[in-house]
Amino acid sequence: MSKDKKSGGTPATDKSAKDTHYATLRRAHRDAKRERGEIPTPAPQKRKRGADDWKPPALAPDQVFLYGLHTVRAALENPERKNIKLSITQNALARLEVDPDVIGIPVEMVSPQDIDKVLGPEAIHQGVMLETRPLPVRRLEALKDSPLLLVLDQVTDPHNVGAIMRSAVAFNAGAVITTQRHSPTESGVLAKSASGALELIPYIQITNLSDALGELHKLGFFTIGLDSEGPAPLEGTFSGGRIALVLGSEGKGLRQKTRETVSALARLDMPGAIKSLNVSNAAAIALYAARLHLKA
Repeated sequence: MSKDKKSGGTPATDKSAKDTHYATLRRAHRDAKRERGEIPTPAPQKRKRGADDWKPPALAPDQVFLYGLHTVRAALENPERKNIKLSITQNALARLEVDPDVIGIPVEMVSPQDIDKVLGPEAIHQGVMLETRPLPVRRLEALKDSPLLLVLDQVTDPHNVGAIMRSAVAFNAGAVITTQRHSPTESGVLAKSASGALELIPYIQITNLSDALGELHKLGFFTIGLDSEGPAPLEGTFSGGRIALVLGSEGKGLRQKTRETVSALARLDMPGAIKSLNVSNAAAIALYAARLHLKA
């Protein structure tokens, strides 16, 4: 007789099933936190089989593939989205919590490997991929009623831009404005990094940043360029009831023309040994400080 049965305890097979059940719950809870952006997605430890041979399919100019449960759910709920087709595994369909009969687009049941062929073996797609069209183009004139904006001067990394979008939504900014050149276009990587925020805030790409800043000045915005060598701390630089925060690229910071065009330059005072932050972290801090000013 086994030790479990002698002691009147739970049989080993029951204990194993219970452990598996709790492991599944923990994994689902961890996935949910990653989708909300509360914990980072871990970097892959090794390349998946076929990663070196995979080549991205050619996409039409108006074709976008979004992936990840939270990202796709947010896109399906956005009335401004023109969605084309949902490709999903059976397990992902149960977790997506949408009725395939009411979303109004074709739903194709696929395997994870089918999605890998389109997105690549490194994409963390969670078994769901949405073919869609880019969101409608937004103009600066539509932002005249918003008191807080974010402007990006050639921030190139879509992961950083996605994280900035998430912070912008959290602090109720009216838009994220960036340049058409040297900035990421709407894509699955950008949307996944934004964790649903792409559907909640206008992402406006303009041709000439200096001209766009001039337009914002005419709309009543006080533009502040974030610079580690800025002449004054950010919290003492705010002025007026409309603020546009301008952040530079990951390596070079603000371009000279941008420095000359903004209303003021300011720095984030950091008493520690490190004097610079990742642009997405700097954006979150600056947005918080701007909100404090606007509430005062």
